[in-house]
Amino acid sequence: MTKTNRADAAVPKPRIIHLSQLFDPEPTFKGHDFIRRLEDRGFEVEVVTGFPNYPGGKVYDGYEIRPLVRETMGQTAVTRLAVYPSHDKSALKRIVTYATFMITAFLYLTFWSKRSDLVYVYYPALTAGLAAVGAKFFRRTPVLLDMQDMWPDSLGSSGMMQNRVLLGITNAACNFLYRHCDHILVLSPGFKTLLMERGVPAEKITIVYNWADEPPAIEDGCLPEGFDPADGFRVLFAGNMGAAQQLDTIIDAARSLRDQHPDCVFYFMGGGIDKDRLADRARGLDLPNVRFLPRVPLQEVQRFLATADALLVHLADEPLFRITIPSKTQAYLYAGRPILMGVVGDAADLVREADAGYVFNPGDSESLADCVRQLIADGPARRDEIGRHAQSFYRERLRRSKGIDATVNLINRFRKGSRNRDPHKGVSP
Repeated sequence: MTKTNRADAAVPKPRIIHLSQLFDPEPTFKGHDFIRRLEDRGFEVEVVTGFPNYPGGKVYDGYEIRPLVRETMGQTAVTRLAVYPSHDKSALKRIVTYATFMITAFLYLTFWSKRSDLVYVYYPALTAGLAAVGAKFFRRTPVLLDMQDMWPDSLGSSGMMQNRVLLGITNAACNFLYRHCDHILVLSPGFKTLLMERGVPAEKITIVYNWADEPPAIEDGCLPEGFDPADGFRVLFAGNMGAAQQLDTIIDAARSLRDQHPDCVFYFMGGGIDKDRLADRARGLDLPNVRFLPRVPLQEVQRFLATADALLVHLADEPLFRITIPSKTQAYLYAGRPILMGVVGDAADLVREADAGYVFNPGDSESLADCVRQLIADGPARRDEIGRHAQSFYRERLRRSKGIDATVNLINRFRKGSRNRDPHKGVSP
């Protein structure tokens, strides 16, 4: 027994570099919690990231930008590299922010990092990915690309880049990246289809759905501060309020329902550049059935989701959004309440498949109002049934452990030294 333990101890753990410009304490989906779960599966992980400055573009207190700083979070080694911090509306400054991290990451991966078995590229997929594949020419380290945004499409749809020449250059860089990375992980079927249309082999792409934070379930039924006990029916939109969400549609639906269902209240919770304008418009239209709540700590969000009668998603009808699954979709499914989905494409398909709510046309306030009327008419028993469908679908298809399992399988397949390593052999989605 002693000899076996010594032999096991002598086997080094597979070493992974997690490359992401954003990392804790910045808000990011695959942050330290994700890394700890990889470590629990037997990997040694080094995080290579920038200095925390998102979303405000100012370096967090306690940090000072230097060429290279090493720190630890628990047992995780974190290497922070110099980056130009900016997240304002200037496209040039944003480009410089991405470019500086690409350069410093390339230099670090090529000349200073310990040898690793795989580089897991998270954010941004393009610039961090180019750093990783550039270093791959020197270090021969496999690259697994996790695509949370579709480049260059996301640049055009966000308004960050409109110049056709620059978009063409970016598209060429993306194609170079897709050719030279070892495998691509995507968050939706639409992402996979679009990459295949752009020449990426199907066997080089695996769908791994994002998951929710999975906080403890709320079962006491107590309302959070901010919800009015006198409400008859609560519709909650939780998240960013920006141009992409086109939330005037919700204001118009509330106006349509004001007289017929005066106790049906639409709540907006969160922040964003459009929040003040929306609140002013609701006041100007004299809509007492529209209320705005501030951002709340993550641990309190679940109580709002669990005690709403319906949870609302809405995005503009644009090609990119048709293949995007907003992160609130998974959170809503996990919460187990009926969903009102105002998105065309993959996100709507999930809600239909799960029988987790109703889908309405983006930008169509009457379509949304009709869905609300239907949910009210359904009654509490049917709404609870819909919520159970949502939770069941989440547990079966989208739960965190399932996503981690799929990610670990990909890492083990494509890392150095894997007996199963075959860059030409696909992984089932």
